[in-house]
Amino acid sequence: MARSDVQLMLDVKAGDDSSFELLLRKYRTPLVNFLYRMVRDTATAEDLAQEVFLRVYRARKDYAPSAKFTTWMFRIATNLALNSRRDGRYRQLEVSIDQPAELEDGAPAFEVPDRQPGIEHQLIARDRADTIRRAVESLPEKQRAAVLLHKYQEMDYDEIAGILQCSESALKSLLFRAYETLRVELASLVETRRAESQPKTQSRRGEMRS
Repeated sequence: MARSDVQLMLDVKAGDDSSFELLLRKYRTPLVNFLYRMVRDTATAEDLAQEVFLRVYRARKDYAPSAKFTTWMFRIATNLALNSRRDGRYRQLEVSIDQPAELEDGAPAFEVPDRQPGIEHQLIARDRADTIRRAVESLPEKQRAAVLLHKYQEMDYDEIAGILQCSESALKSLLFRAYETLRVELASLVETRRAESQPKTQSRRGEMRS
């Protein structure tokens, strides 16, 4: 039977380093992805992820399962990422067109309809992704972290509240303000996508009539 994260960490506390390796393999990728979206720099995200795991390991003797392991780990990661941004230890990077973000409703931020898209489609996709990136990055720090944890890490309200160390009601208010801001900022993008899809719909209806 697979051991839970808490049990693995308790085994690490007892001196079983192989259990720590299991946790590292399980969470390294999602942690790096989260940190990358926070700091927008691959090397910095890798460095911060290494620092997170180092802090987790150093704190193993004092570990107490009062919260989910992921809550504890992402709280460390969030604090490190926010400190990194405040200290300026990151570079703004363009979003790759093969790493689409998501809109507030969970839908893909952009879609490339052709199997082999031309340069025009690639430029449009890149522009849309860049628009979403700027909108998310312009959010206040805690709002940005809350959105990333909610939409990309798919965490529940109670866990995000634990990471950001606030009440669930405060978190819901935080997310509401963030999504309202994004809805306004990305309104033109949503309208553009809607307009682009309209001719296709009308064309299909015309074919059906004929």
